[in-house]
Amino acid sequence: MVTKHDRIIQYIQSLPIGSKISVRSLAKQMQMSEGTAYRAIKDAENEGLVSTIERVGTIRIEQKIDNIAGSLTFSDILPLIDGEILGGEKGLNKPLSKFIIGAMTLSAMEKYFENHSLIIVGNRSEVHRHSLKNGVAVLITGGFKADPDVVALANHYELPIMKTSYDTYTVASLINQSMNEQMIKQEIVTVEEVYTSIDKTVSLAPTDTVEIFHQKSEKTGLSRFPVVNNNRLVGVVTANDLIGRGEKVSIERAMSKNVITVKLHMSIASVSYKMIWEDIEMIPVVADNLQLLGVISRQDVMKALQNIQQETQTVNTYETELLKHIEEVTPNSYNRNYDYCLEVQPQMVNTLGSMSYGSLCELITQLAIRKVKDVTGHNNVIESFNLNYFTMIQLGNQIDFQIEILNHNRRSATTEVKIFIENILVAQALTESQMVNKRIKEV
Repeated sequence: MVTKHDRIIQYIQSLPIGSKISVRSLAKQMQMSEGTAYRAIKDAENEGLVSTIERVGTIRIEQKIDNIAGSLTFSDILPLIDGEILGGEKGLNKPLSKFIIGAMTLSAMEKYFENHSLIIVGNRSEVHRHSLKNGVAVLITGGFKADPDVVALANHYELPIMKTSYDTYTVASLINQSMNEQMIKQEIVTVEEVYTSIDKTVSLAPTDTVEIFHQKSEKTGLSRFPVVNNNRLVGVVTANDLIGRGEKVSIERAMSKNVITVKLHMSIASVSYKMIWEDIEMIPVVADNLQLLGVISRQDVMKALQNIQQETQTVNTYETELLKHIEEVTPNSYNRNYDYCLEVQPQMVNTLGSMSYGSLCELITQLAIRKVKDVTGHNNVIESFNLNYFTMIQLGNQIDFQIEILNHNRRSATTEVKIFIENILVAQALTESQMVNKRIKEV
């Protein structure tokens, strides 16, 4: 059965690119309420079918297709480098996974040629031709243009040839930074990657009875089911909800209507937090209109978190760049009263040469998390943070961290972090952490 929402989405998809859409006109055209039309337009915007532009309105746009995981497209880098496309426009949406600096002989370059690559080179026409023939896109630095036959080659192979006025070093730095940011985003696991889709989800209808619940529970081993009416989530029912209920009682009378749900774009860490805090084993995954898309279980989340911990990080975030300067205080260290120490680095200071507030807070946060995990065996996230900063910490200062867990239980922990320079207290913070998974078993 096609819902009103689906009919509007299908209608929007049928509109020509560039068509203007309004809630009022759409509601009138489809003979539906403005509320239904508004919700459908917002969903279409989330799906990349339309875009709302200030003082212009909502416009039908071409939907972008997801590219290779963790990669940019050639069109993505054009605005980064203030670039101009010279030829091969049809290849702009192809993925970019590697770039090559063309500061070598033609024969030496060949071993680096791969699909989805870009060569950054100056005014060397022979390199432009050879690269395109080998499936490699071209970026010309220094503001030079390409020869007409090179542009023709780019159009033939549908590979972009671009130019920029920037030098090679600047362009390579900009592209490398953008690729690293893309890789960091890719490492964040979302619900969409691990949830159980609707076609594999066992659900109940409001008109089903307690007897049907028990039959499905015995067959699947599950004790919690989403309740669905016309593909929309209307509640969740658990074995505890049915205690004392007769076998013929309808699920609608026993289910919980105030349901915790998650969306596909949410991170696994946030879902884990919800599950631990609310003490639930399964959460329904829904669209904005409450259409049930599937479910995610605690087992799905724990497996994903374990995989993340086992994977080697491929790029350094600001957090890892800071923490790599931390040294753990050992029993043989100069002062056993401290847990960690570091020397303040240039990237940690502000324009005045003193340690920036952001760097200090990040260090305290990460060390508090590490301490709680070491003591309790739980992964955790900071829920609240209170810092007293007594004096400025200068570039080159040796700072020591003293960390003490004041109290903890299975859900939370309170941690005090003190920072010293030459045994003088310079900052002090109190953090509250929430546990996000079960205790890590010792091997």
